[in-house]
Amino acid sequence: MHTSDAKDETVTPTLDRLAIATREWDPPLAALDLRTLTANAGELVRRAGGTRVRVASKSVRCRSVLETVLGPDLTASGGFAGIMSYSLRESIWLARAGAGDILMGYPTVDRAALAEFAADPVLRERITLMIDSDEHLDLLRVAFGSDAVRARVCLDVDASLRLGPVHIGVRRSPLRTPGAVAALAARARGRGFQVAGVMFYEAQIAGVPDSSAPVVWMKKRSAAELATRRTAVVDAVQSEVGELEIVNGGGTGSLEVTSADPSVTEVTAGSGLFVPTLFDRYRAFRPDPALYFALPAVRRPTPKIATLFGGGYIASGPAGAARVPTPVFPRGLKLLRNEGAGEVQTPVTGKAASDVQIGDRVWFRHAKAGELCERFDSLHVVADGACTPVPTYRGEGKCFG
Repeated sequence: MHTSDAKDETVTPTLDRLAIATREWDPPLAALDLRTLTANAGELVRRAGGTRVRVASKSVRCRSVLETVLGPDLTASGGFAGIMSYSLRESIWLARAGAGDILMGYPTVDRAALAEFAADPVLRERITLMIDSDEHLDLLRVAFGSDAVRARVCLDVDASLRLGPVHIGVRRSPLRTPGAVAALAARARGRGFQVAGVMFYEAQIAGVPDSSAPVVWMKKRSAAELATRRTAVVDAVQSEVGELEIVNGGGTGSLEVTSADPSVTEVTAGSGLFVPTLFDRYRAFRPDPALYFALPAVRRPTPKIATLFGGGYIASGPAGAARVPTPVFPRGLKLLRNEGAGEVQTPVTGKAASDVQIGDRVWFRHAKAGELCERFDSLHVVADGACTPVPTYRGEGKCFG
């Protein structure tokens, strides 16, 4: 069953192109529409309003896609500049592939990778490490084995909203007040580190759909509080260490809000390139999904159920229905409540299940973006009717956690 064989209002041009171009390839497979990816990239740049966009590699996990967005040198192109990585080993690999501006989004305690980083001046120039405590400074000095190593560091600042005892947002950095951030920046400089910037990730704005009026109110309240505090933090840090190169913030879900803050020099986005289902309920933007995956039907246990091979690609985050993949074609399919998306097989039911025959495909969308690439060795990239498989991180033999 191919989308082009059916008249269905839910069949997007993107999915139709993918179904036709991958017709001769055996599923399971993940397929990416280059035209839609390019349009989504342009939309991210537009929403950033002139502020440069750093690409979150964890939301991509495919070097070919990073090259498409950032250019063949993995550094800057068309409003995008730099990579936010999630692992030091990943950062080293990308830097040696040419990437010239890598900001680690998270601290690292990988001693072997830190020793490799410290020994290579090119890596030290291209990669900025993330810290949020004196313990990180101690660990870096021990791992480097020398006080002479002058590494670039960025300070991660808690961007959550606090209403009395209520904490709204993710649990990341212990740094929050301008004084505490500035004090750590001063200690870092005093110990020989170059303080390159500060980062604020407002997950309660960027990563939360506009699901209700209270959520919309919370996001506006959080944005106002953070704009004031972020400016104060930047001023305090710069009074200690001089002008900062990087004031990073945001995510796909908050580009307009974050880029409107004049203290911000760059915003980060990645999921908006692929557009997983977690972005379906945002009001500020309506991007077009570019990445889908297809599973083959291998069984018919009853006339109303078709069983597919594979499919248990559950997204990270709080367990629940929002983290499971969603069948999108044929229209009207749904997972079984008692089985869900399975390790080896995924049964589907619904009004279209009786039409799914053994050997047919069912198309899905993942709940998050780059995590799907941990399940496939390649993405089948479709452009101008042709399909070209390109390796994911996994396909290049890389697993960074």
